[in-house]
Amino acid sequence: MNGDEQLLNGRVYGADHDDPHPGPLPHRTYAALVGGPLDGLLLDIHGWRAEDIDDGVALPTELGQFPGGRSLYDPRPDEPRTPGQGVSCRLYYSGDTP
Repeated sequence: MNGDEQLLNGRVYGADHDDPHPGPLPHRTYAALVGGPLDGLLLDIHGWRAEDIDDGVALPTELGQFPGGRSLYDPRPDEPRTPGQGVSCRLYYSGDTP
């Protein structure tokens, strides 16, 4: 099993905690969250434009430095993206905001 397949066995950000199958769906596109409080989760980016991903994301979480705040994740400009289904890119933790 390659690294992307192992990531696909992970949990999707925003899935209900008591969902018996919180993992990714085979027909969707995901970004792997790397570092910070959401490390190892997958973010569903299916249908996002490249510009949306380039802007990074601020994800609500109770796990960051500011409970009820947001954790910031950004792409690395030199890292390629794989078009299509599965894990297409990685977003890296860059800090927290209230």
